[in-house]
Amino acid sequence: MRSIFYFGTRRERVHGGGGMTPSKKTEKPKVEKSLEAPLLSSNGEEKGKVQLPAHVFGQKPSSHFLHEVITAYLANQRRGTASTKTRSDVSGGGHKPWKQKHTGRARAGSNRSPLWRKGGVVFGPHPRSYRQELPEGKRQIGLAQALSAKWLRGEISVLQSLQLEEPKTKKLAQIFQQLGSPAKSLLVVEQVPEPLRRAARNLSQVRLTQASDVGAYEVLSGGQIFLTESAVKKVAERLKPRGI
Repeated sequence: MRSIFYFGTRRERVHGGGGMTPSKKTEKPKVEKSLEAPLLSSNGEEKGKVQLPAHVFGQKPSSHFLHEVITAYLANQRRGTASTKTRSDVSGGGHKPWKQKHTGRARAGSNRSPLWRKGGVVFGPHPRSYRQELPEGKRQIGLAQALSAKWLRGEISVLQSLQLEEPKTKKLAQIFQQLGSPAKSLLVVEQVPEPLRRAARNLSQVRLTQASDVGAYEVLSGGQIFLTESAVKKVAERLKPRGI
């Protein structure tokens, strides 16, 4: 009689015929092959439709994965220059304040002890690196998941083009007003021309970046995301899976 802990031989588990039956492989969630979004002009009029690549906007977001990517990004922004002085760094303390016994006071060996005012600091911060290495593949997947999460929320808009002849902040503010933009927005273009950069720098709630530099943190914290049609192609080329 076989024991209740008998799970069959390896051949039985693989090919069947007794013991524990092989478990079925779970299928990975499929993403849509094509995503369609309205193509808007600078005055908010719909000029047609544009197909968004599924490997950029059709991924299934993972909160745990995005947390890892964002945490690493924020840690890498830290300079790590906070510093405190220990008792060996503070000036003074070269002699014993008073003799050990017969004074009625607590014994003390240095006036730069951490117990004293103006003394050293115990377990204080010292300059160090907070850097967290993150593979390029993870950064790309994090950006794709962030864009997909924004698409699911309806916070992705595609612009036909955005050009300014003069660096006028008022003109750019009118464009965002016609687009129905909320207070906080992120504008992603293929290349940042000088008039557009100068016009956007006075809008505190609008952040301007180019497609080659945008990251998952900027996308998730950017509010409404506006991408030009050329920027969508640039991001799709940047996040293109290997072997395709």
